[in-house]
Amino acid sequence: MSHNLRVTERLASFVVEAKRHELPPQVAHQAKRSTMNFFAVALAGCRDATIETALACLAAFAGGEQATLIGRRERIDALGAAFLNAAGANVLDFCDTHTPTAIHPTAPILPPLLAFAELERVSGHDLLVALALGQEVACRIGLAISPSHYDKGWHITATCGVFGAAAGCGSLLGLSTAQMTWALGTAATQAAGLCECLGTPAKSVGVGNAARNGLLSALLAARNFSGPPEPLAGAQGYFHALGETPDLSRIADGLGAHWEILQTSYKPYPCGFVLHPVIDCVLDWRRACPDATVEKVMVTGNPLLALRADRPNISTGRESQVSVQHAVAAALLSGKAGLDQFTDACVNDAAFAALRGKIAVVRDASIPTIAAHVEIATADGAIHKLKQEAARGSDANPMTDRDLEEKLRAAAASWNPGQDIAPLIDAIWRLNASDDVSRLAALTVPHE
Repeated sequence: MSHNLRVTERLASFVVEAKRHELPPQVAHQAKRSTMNFFAVALAGCRDATIETALACLAAFAGGEQATLIGRRERIDALGAAFLNAAGANVLDFCDTHTPTAIHPTAPILPPLLAFAELERVSGHDLLVALALGQEVACRIGLAISPSHYDKGWHITATCGVFGAAAGCGSLLGLSTAQMTWALGTAATQAAGLCECLGTPAKSVGVGNAARNGLLSALLAARNFSGPPEPLAGAQGYFHALGETPDLSRIADGLGAHWEILQTSYKPYPCGFVLHPVIDCVLDWRRACPDATVEKVMVTGNPLLALRADRPNISTGRESQVSVQHAVAAALLSGKAGLDQFTDACVNDAAFAALRGKIAVVRDASIPTIAAHVEIATADGAIHKLKQEAARGSDANPMTDRDLEEKLRAAAASWNPGQDIAPLIDAIWRLNASDDVSRLAALTVPHE
């Protein structure tokens, strides 16, 4: 690919110029919704064993107590906080999803912005702009290489999230176009994350590093730490090195007119989003047929469903979050699909294991990722045919603002029932009026 394509410079220039303009009202509101959802999932995951282990490791090398760890009294250096808060937000697979690419955009992008806001004064307006711009960069790079990138085994949240984190932090730092290009170049050389790690703690390293390395990339660029002129489309750049033939029109076309953050979906269930339409079908059917005995289940969905979640043989709660067999079994046996249904105990229950063996997955490329068809055969010989065309939480069937508030309240109450989370909810909706967001994350810290 030619260096003259100037793809990276086009993205960098957009981020720099866009900071000078107001976000469209619907984009600003969606950025607040993503922030609300982020704090919910970060609170839900902040005390997971994966985060406890990572904190114990990083604390030994921390460079001061600069930034807040969401939901915890400990503080750590800004780079470490970016890593841990991103990992905590993604660890339970409960975070938001950019539907066209399956990127979870807010988890790797908002934590470094919040960490930076504890180093230098940042207004709520600038935070929302940086979040929207970071998501735009990450998702457009992802669109250019979807679905081949994910199909090859790259964890797209990490490999594209690092660009979003660099762009968002670069926006807060006021980088020039040249510096922003350098920041994206430094991000490109750190882009990594493997789908083979899904269902294990190793997944969190890719997401945490995307946040940390994006912040580092922007901080280095602010000091004129230079990079190549075309790190994305260069002859040995990101796209070529990953063996991709990108659709470069997906990067530049409609920049500023069409915002990718508006295609964000929010999860009502703590598992891979491709499982959600299946869960919707099964939960609705179980409520209607509470006493039916299930003999066999056939799930038909987008090929990504089978590729990522056709996993009947699992042994841990983490693996269950990307197992369609477990999701269906949990919904059928418990009538629920919450945090308690994706645990080691639930996975190793004999009844759940037996039912997982009765569930098959069929691929159908004509079905979008937000849809699914389910056939349930019951002991009386009946075949129940179910469909969900737009999963709850998808952009076509979205969670309401109140739903997101309740998700945050439930997450906070799950580990600290006495914590008053109302001030955080109010602060998020009033971000436009805030001239200093340095205390936003601190509103999650327990007082006792």
